[in-house]
Amino acid sequence: MHWYRILLLLLCFFSPAIAAQTAAAPAQIPATDTRKTSTPYTGDLTIFDSPGRADRLQIDRVMDLLGIGPGKNVADVGAGSGWFTILAAKRVRDAGTVYAVDINPEAIHYIEDRVRKEQLHNVKPILGREDDPLLPANQIDSVLLLKTYHEVAKPVALLRHLRTSLRPGAKVGIIDRNGKAENHGVNRDIVLKEAAEAGYGLVGSYDFVKDGMDYFLVFKPKPQ
Repeated sequence: MHWYRILLLLLCFFSPAIAAQTAAAPAQIPATDTRKTSTPYTGDLTIFDSPGRADRLQIDRVMDLLGIGPGKNVADVGAGSGWFTILAAKRVRDAGTVYAVDINPEAIHYIEDRVRKEQLHNVKPILGREDDPLLPANQIDSVLLLKTYHEVAKPVALLRHLRTSLRPGAKVGIIDRNGKAENHGVNRDIVLKEAAEAGYGLVGSYDFVKDGMDYFLVFKPKPQ
């Protein structure tokens, strides 16, 4: 039974060390960005330019609330056809810049052609990633995710990366509809929760957009 006594001695010797290591180990961090999201749209981009859309969305009021004006730098995240990009570019004029971000290369090519035809020189298309818009640091005054948030595969990670590009006082707007991913929607409460997790505070909530959308939320980064 000599081996049995040796085993007992070893267990007595190592058990306190194992227990201490277990107690010191960090708690498991809950995974983020695990909810289901809609498949990004890859169809006909011209559908976003339907007549009367600017009036239904009250897009001028949206831009007012986001502080979009001459000389400002704007990010259109999930730019699609560039519908909002063009409107914002005309409002910020030559002294400002609009960054048109999308993860679909076809959308980026579409926007590049559109900007060339309209002879706009203040638009910079960016092929982003699902977790990072790849915007320049400390350059952006206003951001809009228009009918896009429900398609973002990693929303918390994207919002966290977005923070590094924002100037002091910058605003981030999200326009979307309540609903499930399969119906191209995401409930407002989920957006609020994820934005808070990414370090943002709600500064405005509106329901005047009427283009099949249910809410317009405005956020600012919380001080770190």
